[in-house]
Amino acid sequence: MFYRRRVRSESRRSTVPAFYVMDVWKAAAERARTHGDVLVLAAGQPSTPAPAPVLRATRAALDAELLGYTETFGTPELRAAIAAYHRDGYGIEVDAEDVVVTTGSSGAFTLIFLAAFDVGDTVVVARPGYPAYRNTLSALGCRVVELDCGARTRFQPTVEMLEALPEPPAGLIVASPANPTGTMIDPAELAALARWCDAHGTLLISDEIYHGIVYDAGADATATSSAWETSRESVVIGSVSKYFSMTGWRLGWMLVPEGLRPALQRLASNMTVCPPAISQYAAVHAFDTESRRELDGHVRRYARNRALLLDGLPRLGITDLAPADGAFYAYADIAHLTDDATRWCADLLAGTGVALAPGTDFDTRNGSHTIRLSFAGATADIEEALARMGRFLGV
Repeated sequence: MFYRRRVRSESRRSTVPAFYVMDVWKAAAERARTHGDVLVLAAGQPSTPAPAPVLRATRAALDAELLGYTETFGTPELRAAIAAYHRDGYGIEVDAEDVVVTTGSSGAFTLIFLAAFDVGDTVVVARPGYPAYRNTLSALGCRVVELDCGARTRFQPTVEMLEALPEPPAGLIVASPANPTGTMIDPAELAALARWCDAHGTLLISDEIYHGIVYDAGADATATSSAWETSRESVVIGSVSKYFSMTGWRLGWMLVPEGLRPALQRLASNMTVCPPAISQYAAVHAFDTESRRELDGHVRRYARNRALLLDGLPRLGITDLAPADGAFYAYADIAHLTDDATRWCADLLAGTGVALAPGTDFDTRNGSHTIRLSFAGATADIEEALARMGRFLGV
């Protein structure tokens, strides 16, 4: 008797939207091969390597360490360094036991979503916002509710928005500074959100991976607050990717309440065993004084690049900009130029070699007429990109 082999189709949970900025990177790489003139303002990452002490520690670890499995929640040395970083930066009491090291902040989000939410649970996110929140939650069977966060609230959620929901959600995700807008939540508002979540049994997940990259006097380091300053029942997400200039090292962390740690231990030990060992040995030195001096130098460059864009884009007729308090993004509405930002960005790349990210990833309603520009690159590249865009727009 013969049996017909059934060809498996893709799972329903996998049919989430693609991360379209990756298509932009692919197209930019092809342009670089064919023309050699690409200026990539689409990448959400620093254009610099890891700090010198991290690189030295990596070379030493290659010679001296086994680089086998570590503890699931990370090495004691790295967890202690991360705890000290939070104690020194925010004046809050954090112990190494509060820290869970993960395979990138992406790994942290997946683990906490699995540990805290069941299929069918409602989780609230801001729109515009980072698409992986929405798409990962959807893949895990959660119901995602987007709050329309526009210029009136500086593209950030408010307690008023939560009060307007028919019932308290299982979770709320906030990001400050945010991707793609770069806006920050006022410390008093973040505290109010944390208190509301505690009172209503909602898990607050605070994405703080862009901390350290802030600009105006109204959004300086003293105004950068952490959710754990108000609520230790919240979850704080951190990473060495953005401020620390270590995206490809795939290392993130969480500060988590004690009650969630057993679930995280069970899940992480089964799903990843441990974060990358070499990255852990090296990342301990990302918090050194020498590293921080180097990294703060990058932030000063970002500030110069930001000023160039906030001055130069209006000269090109692109005037509807998010405030860009922090991170390294300028987010702009170009409805006066197009209702198809994906096509517009493709034409810009083909005509000038300048690669930008269309807003399609970040806003399911208005992304068709918004763009995100990353200013993490060289200042000369920002200047040249503005000049090419000016020629493209006939300005």
